[in-house]
Amino acid sequence: MHAVYPTREDQQPGGQIRICDAAPFRSLAIGKRREERLLDVLEGMIDIAAALFNVSGRELRRPGRSQSEVVRVRQIAMYVAHVSLGISMKDVGRGFGRDRTTVAYACHAVEDLRDDEEYDRLVAMTEKVALAAFRDRILR
Repeated sequence: MHAVYPTREDQQPGGQIRICDAAPFRSLAIGKRREERLLDVLEGMIDIAAALFNVSGRELRRPGRSQSEVVRVRQIAMYVAHVSLGISMKDVGRGFGRDRTTVAYACHAVEDLRDDEEYDRLVAMTEKVALAAFRDRILR
């Protein structure tokens, strides 16, 4: 970032000096609002998965390793956030407190398990609920 020094061109009537244009700061504010909306959607996705599968939201948010049933629910939620809602793996990982490679692994695991009819039905139901909940807030 460069220092901004006022010049004669920056001087306005009445002797006031315009230091800088607000446009760069506006883009920072838009970026911050997008990130806040993104995190809100991911928090909502965690809450939806917790409610649908009767798992504690706290367990889904907990860093580190978890019990296998909690892991499967988290993987489904990550998969839906990435595939159905179109959120990048990096952003999904940040929202779930995980690395993007963990999100990639979760997506592959869910895809592999979708061959099972019952599992596929659960994932499809989660996708429908998420799309209905976030239809006005999808960040594509």
